[in-house]
Amino acid sequence: MSVDSPCSIARSLGVFGGRWTFLILREAMSGVTRFADFRTALGIAPDVLTERLGTLVDHGVMTREPYQETGQRARYEYVLTPAGRELRVVLGALQQWGDAHLPRPEGPTVLRRVRGSERPVHVGYVDEAGREVDPDNVQVVRTAAYPS
Repeated sequence: MSVDSPCSIARSLGVFGGRWTFLILREAMSGVTRFADFRTALGIAPDVLTERLGTLVDHGVMTREPYQETGQRARYEYVLTPAGRELRVVLGALQQWGDAHLPRPEGPTVLRRVRGSERPVHVGYVDEAGREVDPDNVQVVRTAAYPS
């Protein structure tokens, strides 16, 4: 997938297409920032992790921030940018779909709630007035920029 494609989905998949990328983002959204901690949490090969983190940095989803522990060499941690934090909705939608269509007998591993309450939330379409719109009532309209 090329990030030069006229299709927004194809461009996005050029950055996020791999399974590992979404799992790295899941961990980052849980507060993981350090290479070793990503490796431990995911069991991912270091070369794959290096490549995926590099792609996320190159596309402005994460930044590399230097840090140094006392007596240790300088290293980098990976911090989500505002663009990276926006992906919470994408990951939430994937999780919501998986919970509904690929459920585990034990139930979901996490629940989505309004912070500070027990009110459940879900991912959905919202119009300009903040009202939820049923997905069946969402029309996708091709523009002149749509590839022919």
